[in-house]
Formats: sequence, C-alpha cells, structure tokens
Amino acid sequence: MKVTIIGGSGFVGTRLIENLRATQGLDIRNVDKVQSDTHPALTEIGDVTNLADMRLALQGSDAVVLLAAEHRDDVYPVVRYFDVNVQGLRNILQAMEENNVKHIIFTSSVAVYGLDKDNPDETLAPDPFNHYGKSKWQAEQTLKWWFTEHSDWTISIVRPTVIFGEGNRGNVWNLLNQIASGKFMMIGPGTNRKSMAYVGNVVAFLQFLIQNKSIGYEVYNYVDKPDFTTNDLVYHTGKVLDKKIPTRRIPYWLGMLGGYGFDVLAWVTRKKLPISSVRVKKFCAVTQFDSAKAMDSGFKPPFTMEEGLRRTLKSEFGK
Repeated sequence: MKVTIIGGSGFVGTRLIENLRATQGLDIRNVDKVQSDTHPALTEIGDVTNLADMRLALQGSDAVVLLAAEHRDDVYPVVRYFDVNVQGLRNILQAMEENNVKHIIFTSSVAVYGLDKDNPDETLAPDPFNHYGKSKWQAEQTLKWWFTEHSDWTISIVRPTVIFGEGNRGNVWNLLNQIASGKFMMIGPGTNRKSMAYVGNVVAFLQFLIQNKSIGYEVYNYVDKPDFTTNDLVYHTGKVLDKKIPTRRIPYWLGMLGGYGFDVLAWVTRKKLPISSVRVKKFCAVTQFDSAKAMDSGFKPPFTMEEGLRRTLKSEFGK
C-alpha cells in the first residue's frame, strides 16, 4: 500500500512517517515544499498550490494524508490561508481523480467550531472566528461536496485540537516554557479548560484510519482526555520538573488591552510578534471538545494524557 503524505516535513508529519515506516506492507512517500531534515530520502519537493506538482506526486498512490496547511495566527496576506488550505485541497482532489486514488485523510481543526463552545461534538454547526478556521471549514465543505459525486471514495476528516509533544515549538510549548521558566503571567483566573492532543496519539489515530479503510465520509474530533485547566498545567509542570512555579496574575481586560497594543506594533513594524489579541483571546478561552466518536471507532490511544505531558516536559525542560 503506497501512502503519500502531503506536508510531512513538519512536526506531525515527521512522527507519522516514523510510525508508518515501522509498519509492514506500507510504502511511504512525503511531498512537501521544504525538505525533511529527518526523512530526506522519502521526500519530494512539491507545493499544494501547484496542480502539476500534485499530479506528479500522486502517481501510483493508494492513499493520501493531507497535513499541509497555513495555520499561524499572523499569516499575511490572509488570502494565503485560502490559497493553501482550500485551493490546495482542490488541486489534490483533482490530482487524485486523475491518478485513480480514492482514499484521503484530511487534517482539519477544531478551529472550525469557534471559541467558547460547550464541549462540541462533530454534529455542532461550525462557527469559525479566524481566517484559519474559516479556510479549514471551506475545505471540509469542498470534501463533503466531492463525496456526493464520488461515493466510492474513502474520505476521513480529522479535527485535532492543539497538538503538543517532544520537539514541537508551538503554542503549548510556548506556554509550558513560560511556566517552567518561572516567568509565567496568568491572564484571568486560569480555570478555563483546554483540550489538547499528544502527538504520539494523533499520529497513531491517523495510522489507524489508513489501515482501517472503509468507503464513506466521516468526521472525527481528536482530543486526549482529561481536559486540563491552565492552573492544572502549572501544577503538573511543577510536579514533573520538581520545582515551585511562581504565578503572577493580571485581569483579562488588561491582557486584551496589551494584546491590542502588540497588534498595532506588529502592523507598524510589519514584524511577527509573540503576543497578539488573538493569542490572548485563545489563551483565555474555554476550548473543550468531545472525542467520543474517535474513541468509539475501535482506536485505543497508546499514551495517556498525563504520560504525553510528562514525556514532553522531561524532553524539553528536564535538563
């Protein structure tokens, strides 16, 4: 079985390739616009916005895992989200059809739900609040329409929550780094719950979907339980690293005011800054999601949430 991973040179893709390479009966290829530092021999250079690249990349494939996306909070111009996340998917679907490939796993995002929703499952109507979420929802709608015309295909959409793990330098790492360094400033009371997903479990679920192909169209949230509060993360960080974590607190309104100030500064300087109003809003929001459907599919996460957090803290900050 030949599996083509689109956008596999990043954090999730690298771990997924490692898992799949250890599995008998799978032939793995990575297609990305940047070379993979870990798996260069398996990587071909290609851009999802280039249809010719995708036509060539998908020759002989049996299944496609689409990881490539524009996802940062500060992508400019904003049309880039839609060029990559929506038109890029359309290019892949056209290339799949031309190459008679009928199995795709698309990584979307819980960002399609918007903020402060009450533990939504896959039946909740999407309400994205930013361009990233809007572009992912448009891509999902494209896939749903595509299935109406291609009912013999296998289309799986996975909406992971924020992913963390060893080697990642994303939002969770930034938060844990601040906590571990003792320079952490809590905005608000810290009681908002955060759904997260450990990378080892996310890639295991993607592999599960690859190997358990069933014709049809399915959407899955992916979340590892339990959902921790920000206060819980402070507690577990201190416990794992065996250190007392001082925590300074400021009210939410003051944090948002500072975020807007950084927005203005970023616009004036045309620089990407680590703080913004969007990031403050996301930090303070309740982001809980239901993952019962994924857990009822027959998949068993290989790691507990606590184990994933411990592995990450020990690897990144345990020196």
